[in-house]
Amino acid sequence: MGRQKRIWVPHRFYHIVCRGNRRDPLFKETNDFLAFLHILHQLHEKIPFEIAAYCLMTNHFHLQLRSQQEPISKVMALMNKRYANYYNTRYRLTGHVFEKRYYGKWIDNDSGMLEVSRYIHLNSSPPSEEKIQELSQLGIIGVKSEQ
Repeated sequence: MGRQKRIWVPHRFYHIVCRGNRRDPLFKETNDFLAFLHILHQLHEKIPFEIAAYCLMTNHFHLQLRSQQEPISKVMALMNKRYANYYNTRYRLTGHVFEKRYYGKWIDNDSGMLEVSRYIHLNSSPPSEEKIQELSQLGIIGVKSEQ
C-alpha cells in the first residue's frame, strides 16, 4: 500500500519540519546554512512561495510556508533533494540525508499563525560568541560594539 497523499490547501500556511537522518546534523558549518538559504532562494525564483517564519537548527529546520501555485509537497521535494545533493557532495556521502518525509500541518487561522511563529522563533537557541564573530566576519550579521 502506498503512502497517503498529502492535502494541499493553496491559501493556507503550513508548519513544515524536517530532521536529519538519525538526528544527525543537517548543518555542520556556517556554509551549510548559507547553502540551504541559497537553495531556498533559487527555488523561490522557480516556484513562488511565502515564508512567514523559519528556523534552521543544527539537526532540523522549521518553515512557516505557503505556496499558492504548486503543492507544498513539490516545493519540499525539490528543496530536500537539492539540499541532500549539496550535503552528500560536500561531505562525500551517499544515502539519506533526511530522517523521513517532512512533517507538514496546515495552519487554520490567525491565532494558529501566531502560535506557530512564536514556536519557531523560540525554538532557536542563542548563538555562541564564536558563531556571532564568524557570521559577523562573513558580513551576514552586524555586531554592535559595547558603549
